[in-house]
Amino acid sequence: MLNSVNIKNELIKIREREIGEKEVMSWVHDIFEKLDTQREKIRLKLSSSTNDGDVNNFDLDKIDHQAVFHISQIKKICVNYRLRFLDTSLFKGEYPEEAISEINRLEATHNTSLNGFKIIAPSKLFRLKETDDPLLFVPIGNGYYYLIYQWGNDLHSLRKFKFWPIKNVGNLSIFVFTFSFMLTALTHSLFFRESTNLVYGLMLFMFYLKGLIAWILFVGISSGKNFSEYCWQSPYNKIS
Repeated sequence: MLNSVNIKNELIKIREREIGEKEVMSWVHDIFEKLDTQREKIRLKLSSSTNDGDVNNFDLDKIDHQAVFHISQIKKICVNYRLRFLDTSLFKGEYPEEAISEINRLEATHNTSLNGFKIIAPSKLFRLKETDDPLLFVPIGNGYYYLIYQWGNDLHSLRKFKFWPIKNVGNLSIFVFTFSFMLTALTHSLFFRESTNLVYGLMLFMFYLKGLIAWILFVGISSGKNFSEYCWQSPYNKIS
């Protein structure tokens, strides 16, 4: 009667014939040492990466077409949600092991060494120079970027509306006029009671309008904050 074959035992026999029983521990140690070295090199590239015109070469037959985005599309999402798109050398968050593994896999699949890493993330996750959901990219040329990995929590669904007024000058103007009108409509009877009319209403509207503009200018200048349209690629945390 023939004995059944244990595949694991057969694998062990093959390995021992090729390497030798005494050398297995050393062989395994070398494998993990090489893996650790590769991962450390990737982390070092991420911590020192600056995009100085780097272009990464991918095998078009193996590329994930859903991971390719143009700089104009990246700008739009950054401006809408007040995010930054900066070099990974400025990123102060932690990289998950899955992101390192994905970089390692891509480099092996496309037979290349990736460079010029960039990240989309809220400004609080960057070490911005004095004067919730990261996405890791590499450039592939002509203004296009390849999305490597995404981690962290999703952005709050109201974040886009929260930062809508400071998206650009036009949005802020609409917000100031609308908010001034709402304040006027809600409070005009408290100030003028029976004598309210269009002229009084206009006076109150202008009072609120000028007050809001003055407050916004004071807060904006003192904090040094800029509109999302202009700061999405800025490495500075204040207007420069």
